[in-house]
Amino acid sequence: MSSYSLISSQTQYLQSKLLSGKEFREKYLEENRNRVKERREMMVVGLGEAGISCLKGNAGLFCWVDLRNLLSSNTFTEEMELWKKILHEAGLNISPGASCHCSEPGWFRMCFANMSQETLKVSMERMKAFISKQYYCM
Repeated sequence: MSSYSLISSQTQYLQSKLLSGKEFREKYLEENRNRVKERREMMVVGLGEAGISCLKGNAGLFCWVDLRNLLSSNTFTEEMELWKKILHEAGLNISPGASCHCSEPGWFRMCFANMSQETLKVSMERMKAFISKQYYCM
């Protein structure tokens, strides 16, 4: 909620009351864990179907995606060019590794936790189509 504006004191009070209830908090955390796990699995499987691997993880809200084989040269400049292509051709805004202080070009951070299953499904379809087109052009 606070991504775009400040949260009112009334809303903060209401949220603190909701989260102070043990039963609600436990159910919420369990449901949240299940949803995050499910979306991560959707992303890993979707990218895997396109021949793209992710680093293994046991927690988090994003995957580190290995797109090094799509770079024409192993440079951060080329990584930025690939990011622009993904943004403009696939309509996906993923984070180039350089913006997250990754030491090796070609790694991208893809968040899966902030979207619905349907949105994630569409994004995986777009990524698969983009990857397929890149391999076809190589």
